[in-house]
Amino acid sequence: MERLEQELERGPLAHGWADQRWTLARIKTLIGRIFHVSYMVEGTWRLLKRHGWGWQQPARRAIERDDDSVEVWKKETWPRVRAPRRSVGLWIVFEDETGQSMTRCRASGLGPDRPRPRS
Repeated sequence: MERLEQELERGPLAHGWADQRWTLARIKTLIGRIFHVSYMVEGTWRLLKRHGWGWQQPARRAIERDDDSVEVWKKETWPRVRAPRRSVGLWIVFEDETGQSMTRCRASGLGPDRPRPRS
């Protein structure tokens, strides 16, 4: 398990995948490549769970978020936008690129459930 965790810490990019998300299928493939054994996806999940790994999701707020700018927009800009539309009965729709699909917009992957010490 220690060797597997070392390889997982290198990240999916180091093993030829296009993004930095570990999935059960990818870890199953990695185990096959390194140890020459075949696990089923369910067995891979049990192995990882037994060693403290679980589903991870990104934080809900963007790192680039500027709370001061958001407050200024809510206090100054929004009242100017909201007022005129009420008098004529218009709708305002807030949308970004995630509003273009009905599928889940947040990716998830696998990672340790506990903070890991760096050596």
